[in-house]
Amino acid sequence: MWYQAPYRCEKSISRCPDGPVKKSRDAEEHGRPLHHQRLNTTFQMQKPNYPRQLAASRLSLASETEAFKNSRQSGCFIATEVFLTLGIVSLLENILVICAIVKNKNLHSPMYFFVCSLAVADMLVSVSNAWETIIIYLLNSGQLVVSDHFIRQMDNVFDSMICISVVASMCSLLAIAVDRYVTIFYALRYHNIMTMRRATFIIAGIWTFCTGCGIVFIIYSDSTPVIVCLVSMFFAMLLLMASLYSHMFMLARSHVKRIAALPGQNSVHPRTSMKAAITLTILLGIFIVCWAPFFLHLILMISCPRNIYCVCFMSHFNMYLILIMCNSVIDPLIYAFRSHEMRKTFKEIICCYSLRNTCGMSSKY
Repeated sequence: MWYQAPYRCEKSISRCPDGPVKKSRDAEEHGRPLHHQRLNTTFQMQKPNYPRQLAASRLSLASETEAFKNSRQSGCFIATEVFLTLGIVSLLENILVICAIVKNKNLHSPMYFFVCSLAVADMLVSVSNAWETIIIYLLNSGQLVVSDHFIRQMDNVFDSMICISVVASMCSLLAIAVDRYVTIFYALRYHNIMTMRRATFIIAGIWTFCTGCGIVFIIYSDSTPVIVCLVSMFFAMLLLMASLYSHMFMLARSHVKRIAALPGQNSVHPRTSMKAAITLTILLGIFIVCWAPFFLHLILMISCPRNIYCVCFMSHFNMYLILIMCNSVIDPLIYAFRSHEMRKTFKEIICCYSLRNTCGMSSKY
């Protein structure tokens, strides 16, 4: 549903070399939402009929083999192998993060539990995109033949998984920001305020809320206000986290200076807290960079679906999905580079796994 089919842009626009946009006869004659129209095999792209439906999906586009082949020329085609590779790498990396947090008791803290929640969200978006890519490949190769209705339903499921993932990522990042805020400014009362039980309830609440969002998204998938709510939530979360981090760094700087000025005081804890806050700021920055094009795509779909420049931007939707998957790949690398404890646990798990494989191979001989 979020995929904007790559329209052919006006020749007068140098950035988009393709021909003019043409409406589908079916859409004109029946006046039905574009989402329910079968794509022409000649791939004369339709304009979306707002506000009922946003655009043709990647999955439904792939159900028309000839149209899918032609879309490589007018849109941004990315090989199936790229999606699968990123999906597998992200899955393995985030499983490693979760295993490291479970294995190392030093990482059994609320902050790392929230990091674990973020890792699950990263896995969800990568696995859903990779799985959708596999289905598209099977449809395109003729190895999977299903009805259009089933394709639409599957598309809604994959879109809802992306919705759940982005909401879970935002909520987990917000929970981490609040945790760092409490750590820095209420250090003496931190363990009373942020207990493991409370952190568990927060994570359960996050995923209950995200699942509810996904269900609502499936039920009201044809409704533009749902997309507006998702975009509004994204910017509201960013504003709230930016406010928290700004306040955190401004006051923490003076807080650290005052502690360092006192004789015989150890400033290791504040420095550790600040390092963790900086790490989470990097995570937030990567999240914004990787997800911003996707949300801009949604904004353009709502605000200017027929504008030639918007159409050209939206034709690169697959690239924005790749950026989202890259975010899932980059996050575990940030944990590894910024946390010595995580890096050490990663090495232990990998070495232990390699040693087991070596012992297993030698025992056969």
